[in-house]
Amino acid sequence: MTDSPPPPLTVETAASKFAALGSEQRLQVLHALVRAGTDGLSIGALGERTGITGSTLTHHLKILAAAGLVRQEKQGRSTICAGADYDEVHALSDYLLRNCCADAPHCHKEPTDG
Repeated sequence: MTDSPPPPLTVETAASKFAALGSEQRLQVLHALVRAGTDGLSIGALGERTGITGSTLTHHLKILAAAGLVRQEKQGRSTICAGADYDEVHALSDYLLRNCCADAPHCHKEPTDG
């Protein structure tokens, strides 16, 4: 088994993932989960950080999970942790950037640090 990168997203898959982010609250939820790191956050902590709680938070998490951008898992009896699916988030950003400046005669990319 190799750790090869997943194939690039199709336009249909990328559009579906972007559609899931078409809400300020869902974007806020994903942003909070990305900031939290790979361990994710409990539903309670996510609600505290975003100000979104209860059934509204559950609804937004369901949409993000269906789009493959958020993972949810049970820990113990009732603590449900949520975390960003970093591979999917990377695939979405790669979709936007993979052909950066491909049609520009002079590409003015920002210099990178390092």
